[in-house]
Amino acid sequence: MSADVLLAALNARYAHASFGLRYLLANMGELTPRTDLVEFVANSPSEQILQSVLARNPRILGLGVYIWNVEAATRLVRELKRVRPELVIVLGGPEVSYETDDQEIVRLADYTVCGEADLAFAALCRQILGGDAPERRVIAAELPVLDRLALPYQLYTDEDIARRVIYVEASRGCPYSCEFCLSALEIPVRQFALDPFLAALGELFARGTRQFKFVDRTFNLNLRTSRAILDFFYERYEPGLFLHFEMIPDRFPEALRDAIRRFPPGALQFEVGVQSFNEETAELISRRQDNRRLEENLRFLRGETGVHVHADLIVGLPGESLESFGAGFDRLLALGPQEIQVGMLKRLRGTPIIRHDVEWAMRYSPRPPYEILSNRLIDEPTMARLARFARFWDLVANSGNFIESAPRLWRDGSPFASFIAFSDWLYARLGRTWAIPLVELAESVFVYLVDVLGHDAQATAETIWRDYQRGNRPDRPAFLSPYVEPPSRRALLGQPSRARRQARHQLS
Repeated sequence: MSADVLLAALNARYAHASFGLRYLLANMGELTPRTDLVEFVANSPSEQILQSVLARNPRILGLGVYIWNVEAATRLVRELKRVRPELVIVLGGPEVSYETDDQEIVRLADYTVCGEADLAFAALCRQILGGDAPERRVIAAELPVLDRLALPYQLYTDEDIARRVIYVEASRGCPYSCEFCLSALEIPVRQFALDPFLAALGELFARGTRQFKFVDRTFNLNLRTSRAILDFFYERYEPGLFLHFEMIPDRFPEALRDAIRRFPPGALQFEVGVQSFNEETAELISRRQDNRRLEENLRFLRGETGVHVHADLIVGLPGESLESFGAGFDRLLALGPQEIQVGMLKRLRGTPIIRHDVEWAMRYSPRPPYEILSNRLIDEPTMARLARFARFWDLVANSGNFIESAPRLWRDGSPFASFIAFSDWLYARLGRTWAIPLVELAESVFVYLVDVLGHDAQATAETIWRDYQRGNRPDRPAFLSPYVEPPSRRALLGQPSRARRQARHQLS
């Protein structure tokens, strides 16, 4: 059970396999037989994680540190150093690659490798195990030549393929310089050699992988590569195939459009980073975006393809007021994406967004994920109100639980103004934004539509009941009893079972 080198991941969820640590393991060279990888969920009891690491008795622990696990990782490193100070702890990951001087976890650990550590980690382990440990504790990794890297895809286990997200990447880096994003620091964009990459995808496909999440920041930047990948999957298409890509929203030439059109509904999901329609804001954060072409391309995706469009907007960017954000939200919703992910601006370590701190009075939480608390145009109560809006939008509009019911909340006016009014009412009613059972949320939607907006109770109940039944749920919520009949046992047995999220891809 013991290994000289232990790679440990504290993932946000069980379903999220650690892609970065698999790259490290794939590139350990002659140290591979002496290296093991173990994964935990970050919110697991810290003593369980501690005991599991100690039981493996490693000489070196490599720990990936991200914005979502830095607090749990700091506790783990602190406890490990207390009970086993001789254990050499090496950190890596985006959270510890910048601003290392003021981080407790960096002070506690023995070494920190900044940047892409695919090769640098193995080199450091060789020095330590060979008795030639370097004196320098913070090591800047040289940018690896991608053709020199061993691909990690064979390290996905059969259980990973059956139960977890399978991450893949055809490129690294981003050609843009948006100041809120770490990817802006990764210029130039570098491509993996296409033939070996496609061969690795073929092996994953042969092993049963049908859901692939591409982590490339700009999948449609290199048209030759993106077209080749789409052709690869189209030739192998079968029901259940699902591909997720991050796309540049204003770049869809005809050759790429042809490749996208061929796929049936539910096979492709594009994450489209709109972020803001405010041109002053875009200039402030060094973001280049042609909004006219963006709108044209989203209309193409929704009107001529079966792509599930997941569009992103950010709250709190400099120059963006409440009114400006609301206008951008309405503009985006009118283009018909199936999901709009409203995210609060985060002050990620190393990003140049900090240059606006003084002029725009940017105030962030000191704790991960370092979300915006207020700025010059949006005060703290309003920012908190927008954070609740984002949370309730995700629960109601993005969840797939209210496909028919949700649009009724904003059918008579501005979607943003309508939904933020609902959000304010819902928070006053529930007093919380988390741990809301679906039945309680559905009843709240019903009450708001009927009692506040004046919708017909019978028609509203029937709409919510249709939404509720899409999840193949056997119960009938009590608040619907006066309006609808419970499903028969035969009807329940005859309904196909499928995950609500996948159902959303098919129904949109």
